[in-house]
Amino acid sequence: MDEMQEIMEDFLIEAFEMIEQLDQDLVELETRPEDLDLLNRIFRVAHTIKGSGSFLNFSVLTHLTHHMEDVLNKARHGELTITPDIMDIVLASIDFMKKLLNAIRDTGTDANTGLDSDIAVVVEKLDAISKGESLSTQPAVESPAADTIPIEEEPELDYANMSPEEIEKEIDRLLSKRQEEDKRKRQQKKAEGKGEEIQAPAEIKENAPVTPEPEIATATPVASTPAKPVATTKAPPKTTTPSQDTKAPATAVEQTIRVDVKRLDSLMNLIGELVLGKNRLIKIYNDVEERYEGEKFLEELNQVVASVSMVTTDIQLAVMKTRMLPIGRVFNKFPRMVRDLSREVGKNIELIISGEETELDKSIVEEIGDPLVHLIRNACDHGIETKEERVAAGKSEQGTVELKAYNEGNHIVVEIKDDGKGMDPEALKVKAIEKGLISEKEADTMSDKEAYSLIFKAGFSTAKVVTNISGRGVGMDVVKTNIEKLNGIIDVESAFGEGTTLKLKIPLTLAIIQSLLVGVQEEYYAIPLASVIETVRISQDEIYTVENKSVLRLRNEVLPLVRLADIFGVNAVLDNSEQAYVVVIGLAENKIGVIVDFLIGQEEVVIKSLGSYLKGTEGIAGATIRGDGRVTLIVDIAAMMQMAKQVKVSISNLIQENESKKGKSAPSDYQVLIVDDSMTDRAIMKKSLKPLGITLTEATNGVEALDIVKNGDKTFDAILIDIEMPKMDGYTLAGEIRRYAKFKNLPLIAVTSRTSKTDRMRGVESGMTEYITKPYSPEYLMNVVKRNIKFTMEVTE
Repeated sequence: MDEMQEIMEDFLIEAFEMIEQLDQDLVELETRPEDLDLLNRIFRVAHTIKGSGSFLNFSVLTHLTHHMEDVLNKARHGELTITPDIMDIVLASIDFMKKLLNAIRDTGTDANTGLDSDIAVVVEKLDAISKGESLSTQPAVESPAADTIPIEEEPELDYANMSPEEIEKEIDRLLSKRQEEDKRKRQQKKAEGKGEEIQAPAEIKENAPVTPEPEIATATPVASTPAKPVATTKAPPKTTTPSQDTKAPATAVEQTIRVDVKRLDSLMNLIGELVLGKNRLIKIYNDVEERYEGEKFLEELNQVVASVSMVTTDIQLAVMKTRMLPIGRVFNKFPRMVRDLSREVGKNIELIISGEETELDKSIVEEIGDPLVHLIRNACDHGIETKEERVAAGKSEQGTVELKAYNEGNHIVVEIKDDGKGMDPEALKVKAIEKGLISEKEADTMSDKEAYSLIFKAGFSTAKVVTNISGRGVGMDVVKTNIEKLNGIIDVESAFGEGTTLKLKIPLTLAIIQSLLVGVQEEYYAIPLASVIETVRISQDEIYTVENKSVLRLRNEVLPLVRLADIFGVNAVLDNSEQAYVVVIGLAENKIGVIVDFLIGQEEVVIKSLGSYLKGTEGIAGATIRGDGRVTLIVDIAAMMQMAKQVKVSISNLIQENESKKGKSAPSDYQVLIVDDSMTDRAIMKKSLKPLGITLTEATNGVEALDIVKNGDKTFDAILIDIEMPKMDGYTLAGEIRRYAKFKNLPLIAVTSRTSKTDRMRGVESGMTEYITKPYSPEYLMNVVKRNIKFTMEVTE
C-alpha cells in the first residue's frame, strides 16, 4: 500500500504540472488552431492523464478525460476546427479536471464529489462536438472555475474581464465602424458642394497645379531610384518611363546590376540542392548499370548523366563566382594600420601587398578581417626588431612585412611573412612551462613545429611589458579558433634570426566541399578532404600501446591512433581477424590516425545546418544528404582532434575484452529499458518488474531512449515503449531501432492504452514484438517480459 500511495502522489504532482501548462497551451491554441505541434502536445498530456488515471481506478477523471481526448484527436487529424465555442467546453473540462484532482488529493478518490451532473453535461457537449452536432441544442455548461455571464445578442462589454485578444478585436471593430462613418460623412459633404477646401491626395494631382522642387529632383539620380512622375494640370497620363521625360536616350548599355545578397544566398541554396540531385542521379545510374549491364539504353543514359553532371558543376562555379569578392577589400585597411603601428612602436616597417585581386566567398571575406588584424599586429610588435637591433644583426633598418594571397586548388592561401627575429622554440617552451600551459615532460618530446604552435594557446605571450598592442595573451588563440570555424588551417614556419611565415589555408566557399565518406557500424561521416593526408590499411600487429593509448608507426613517424567510434560514442566492435582502415588526418602540425570500419569514397557534399536543436554538437560541423538519400554528418576536424586527445582506450585491450565477454548468469545481468513520458506509468512498470530482479533503465521520450540504446554502454535485452510521447513517439522509435542490424532481434514491447486494430497493425509494421494495452496486471507484464528475454532462471519471490 505504501508503494501505491507513492505512485499516486507522483501521479498527482505530474498531473497538476501538466494541467497548469495545459491551461496556457489551450489559450495559445485558440489563437493558433492550425498549430499541429501544439495540438499534439495538448493531446499527449490528456492522453497521459487518462492512462494513469485509468490504471489507478479514477473512473470519473478517466471518463471525462477520455471524451476530451476524442475532441482533441479529431482536431489534430483535421476532422474539426477549434472554435471559441468548442474551446469553452474544453476549458470547462479542464476546470472540472482540476476539481477532481483536488478531490483525489484530499480524499484519495474522485467519487462523491457532487460534480456528477455537471460533468455529465460537459461529457454530453464533448460527445456532440465529436459527432459534429450543433452546440446550440445542448444544455449550457457552467464552469466551476468562475461565474459566467450569459451571452446575449448585443451584450454590454466588460473590458475588465476581457482577454487582450478580445479587446484588440473590439478596438478593430470600433475603428472600422468609425472609418465607415467618416467616409460616409465626407461623401455627403462632397455631394453638397462643401468639399472644395479639403481635397484628397488623388484630387490634388489631377486638379491642382503643383510647384516643383528642383533641389530634391536633382539630388535623386533617376538611374538609381526611379522618380514618381509629377502630373501637370489636365495632362493625359504618359505611357513612357520616368527616365524618358528627364533624360536623353543612353548611348551605352549598363553592364552591371545590383543584386540583393539574400537572393544570391537563396540561389546558392538551390544550387546545393541541384548538386544533391546530381549525386543522387549518379548513384541511381551506377545501380542501373550493374543491373542492366550490356543494354543499349545505358549509353544514352550515361551521356545524359554526364551532361547533367557537367552543367551542374558549371552552374555551381558560376554561382560561386557571383558571390566572390576580391580579398583586396580586406587588405586595403592594413597599410594605414601598419603605418600607425610603426610610429607607435618606433620601428621602420614596410608593408608589401600582393595578390589582392584573389577572390574569396563574401561570407569568408567578412570573417577573415579580424584574424588578419591580429596576425599583422603580432608581426609588427613581436616579429620586426627595433632599428638598433636590426643594424646590430646586419639587417637594414627597415623591416618588411609581406601580405599576399593566392589560389591553391579549392583553397585560398593567405601568407603573412616578416623578416624579423623569428621564433626560438626553446624559449617558447620555457615560457609555456612558466605559465603552466605544458609540462616539462611534454616540452622534452615536443618538436620545433609543435613549439611554434604554442603561440596559439590562450594566455601565452612572450611580451615582457603589457601594452595596448600585445602582452595579455589573448588574440592568437582567437585567430586559431576563428580560422578553424571557417574549416581552415594555420601553418607556422620560422627560422630564428631570419623571420616567420604564417600561412592561412581557407576554403573558397563554406557551402560545398569535397569530402571523404567513411562508415562506423550503421553511422556515416563525411571528413573534409582538405584535412585528409592519406588512407592506409593496417593489421592488428602494427598497433602499439603507450601509456594506455594506441599509436601507429607509419613509415618513420609515430601517430596517435583512435577509433572514430570512441570519439563519437558509437557502439562498434573491432574484429581482430580483419585489418583496419586508418584515415590519417592533419591539422596544421598535428596528425592523428582514425580507425573506421570501412571507406565509402570521395564525394562532393553540400553543408546543411543542424538547426537550433542540434546546433553546437561537439565534433560535428553540419550534415549533408548523400546520393542514396541518407543523412550524413560532417566532421569538424579541429573539434574532433581535441576530442581524440581525451580518448584513452587501448585498442588491443578492447579486442581482448570483447572476446572475453561471457553469457549472462544472474537476473541482474539482464537489462530492460522503460520508455514513457509519464512518471506514473514508469513507476507502475518498475513496480511490476521488481520481483524479476533485473536491471531497469528509464527514458522520458523517444529521442532520449534512442540515444541511450545507440550510444550508451549497456546492452538491453528488451525495451518497453509507450506510444504517445513528446519529441518522438513509440512507432518512430521502434522504426529507428530496427534500422540497425545489431538490434534486429531486440524485443520491443509496446505498452499503451491504444486498443484499435489499426494501432496494433501499425505497431507490428514499425517493428514491435508485443503489444500490451493499459490497464494490465503486474503478473501479465512480468510474464511478457520473461517470455521475450528468454528468462529461464528460477526467481524466488
